[in-house]
Amino acid sequence: MARPAVAARPYDPAPYEAMDQRATPVLSDNPLLRDWDAPHGLPPFDAIRPEHFEPALREAMRVNRAELDAIAAQSAPPSFDNTVAAFDRCARLLGRIESVFYNLTASHTSPELQSVQRELAAPLSAHYSAVFMHAGLFARVDALHAQREALPLTPEQRRLLERTHLDFVRSGAKLPAEAQARYARVMEQLAEATTQFAQNVLHDESDFQLVLQGEADLAGLPGFVRDAARNAAIERGRPEGHVITLSRSLIVPFLTFSERRDLREQAWRAWVSRGEHDGAHDNRPVARRILQLRAEQAALHGHICYADYALTDTMAGTRGAVHKLIDDVWPRALDAVQRERAELQAVQQAHSPEAAAQPIEAWDWRYWAEKVRQQRYALDDAQIKPYFPLPAVVEAAFDCARRLFGLSFTHRPDLPVYHPDVQAYEVRDADGRLRAIFLQDNFARPTKRSGAWMSTLRQQSRNEPEGGAAIAVVLNNNNFAKGAPGAPTLLSLDDARTLFHEFGHGLHGMLSDVTYERLSGTSVLKDFVELPSQIFEHWITEPEVLKRHARHWQTGEPIPDALIERMHAARQFNQGYETVRYCASTYTDLLVHTLPAERIPEDLSAWEADELRRLGLPHGVGLNHRLVHFQHLFAGSGYAAGYYVYLWAEVLDADGFEAFKEAGSPFDPAVAGRLLRYVYASGNSLEPGAAYEAFRGRAPQVEPLLRKRGLVPG
Repeated sequence: MARPAVAARPYDPAPYEAMDQRATPVLSDNPLLRDWDAPHGLPPFDAIRPEHFEPALREAMRVNRAELDAIAAQSAPPSFDNTVAAFDRCARLLGRIESVFYNLTASHTSPELQSVQRELAAPLSAHYSAVFMHAGLFARVDALHAQREALPLTPEQRRLLERTHLDFVRSGAKLPAEAQARYARVMEQLAEATTQFAQNVLHDESDFQLVLQGEADLAGLPGFVRDAARNAAIERGRPEGHVITLSRSLIVPFLTFSERRDLREQAWRAWVSRGEHDGAHDNRPVARRILQLRAEQAALHGHICYADYALTDTMAGTRGAVHKLIDDVWPRALDAVQRERAELQAVQQAHSPEAAAQPIEAWDWRYWAEKVRQQRYALDDAQIKPYFPLPAVVEAAFDCARRLFGLSFTHRPDLPVYHPDVQAYEVRDADGRLRAIFLQDNFARPTKRSGAWMSTLRQQSRNEPEGGAAIAVVLNNNNFAKGAPGAPTLLSLDDARTLFHEFGHGLHGMLSDVTYERLSGTSVLKDFVELPSQIFEHWITEPEVLKRHARHWQTGEPIPDALIERMHAARQFNQGYETVRYCASTYTDLLVHTLPAERIPEDLSAWEADELRRLGLPHGVGLNHRLVHFQHLFAGSGYAAGYYVYLWAEVLDADGFEAFKEAGSPFDPAVAGRLLRYVYASGNSLEPGAAYEAFRGRAPQVEPLLRKRGLVPG
């Protein structure tokens, strides 16, 4: 059973019996509960409606509870197979329905789905509380854990036993009964609040439209931005004109190229104020409530703050370790950003005295940075994008996976998908064996949350209830702005890196080769999970890859060597700015999750501004995410007190890619074989530090990261 650990309460069947009575009349007609006979067991998306989810999920919870009761009621003494492996085999019905539900609420939601999501947030949390506080089940797991040294277990079985036991303990299984009941209620309220937070952000993102009225409003925008804004207008029922949305792949180019400073400011303010508007969608009280509940959750576990609770099960382990990493990078980044500001001001002055008289504000930085890049490197996105049409970047990712790991991707337009934008592929290994199903959903739309992410409809496993194995069904979501009708979707280099990043996560799921679902794919520690994604980003900028796949969408000509050279010369450009923004968000995440409940401020926005001033955040730079829309932290708990993981993993990915450089080829088969075995295929079957050292041959070093970001010479 691979559900991440959540809080628990003493098991009480009465509330669920009432649920079962509500659900029973419609079960026989529910497509979520019938056998899925589409190829590869994919969901019958065309038959699924929002009203199917509540009864199906309640029935699946009932089935799951019966599974757990059966394990706990066995007369045979606990063994690894009849308890731990049996628990891992549980909840397949619930898992498959939940995976469809949460993928749709993220990728293709509706008011009806959002209503179901709000209604079921607490009951689902209560269910998992009951799972991880099942006294009879935990007694068996606990007994096995106590004698684990004497049991004849394989290393993977030992890892599963330890991780399963920790899931129970971190969910409150050892708390006194009264504390368990309170803990469960805290988790239910958290589930409701995080759901509301995410829906509030989506509302503000979907609601905003900056309408560009004519040529004066379009001043400075290159053709690819105009095409994307034109298509956004059409999608939003405005057949004439252009619209800027809050999709990152549209608003960032607008802030980069628009000559209209007033419109840049308007767009920027809308972007950074998501979740900060009075009324029903205000995230300020929601975020504060989440922080209060997390502080109480940590206190129930005996920790002085939530950050301490969250970091106990990470590679970092402590706040001190995280601060050591960030504190080493922060002053170097501040120095770099001041050098960059001087360069921007010089270009400002050369442009006009009137421009130089204006301070560089947050809505100006990208605009003037682009001027510097064009002047210093003779490089801009308008030059690069024609060589990065979306299909070519997808093919480049597939080709790198083939050359590194022997994978092939076959497009299957006949497979069921949930939206016409989604492309489905069969994934086979070098021997022709089916390895996974891959679904890729690349475009922004109003029904889709922002950002980019990987998820699954099914995880790889060789421990299935009916015997046999399950192949992974993996999804990648991006939010690229479509080109105008008849025009291609052209990606920036940053967009291309994002696609490769998420595809790296996808490979982590597709290449998983473990026995137990709990240890499968991306079910690893939070500061290891970004290694497979971030290391894969390196290949999109390798000259060997660019020369093969970066071809002009009109002429078919390969990208010129001179342009590749300029791209590489500019790879550290503006990295002080990017690093400061990232580190600022990391600090606010860690600091706000260090506060005990009584010190959580009434006005989170004012607290955030004060902390950024104390840290010395330079004027006009900003940060990646403000707390009011920081979905990494408040739309779920996965990255709460954990936004640092991208930098932690970047130490690993920068050091790890050096192994290919040392071998003399980005596709060296020996290095790729170790990367596959110890990173992509091993899931959580190995302790992550040991997994990295098995791949690299030593512990990671931080210097490659500092060189990569241009924060030290070399």
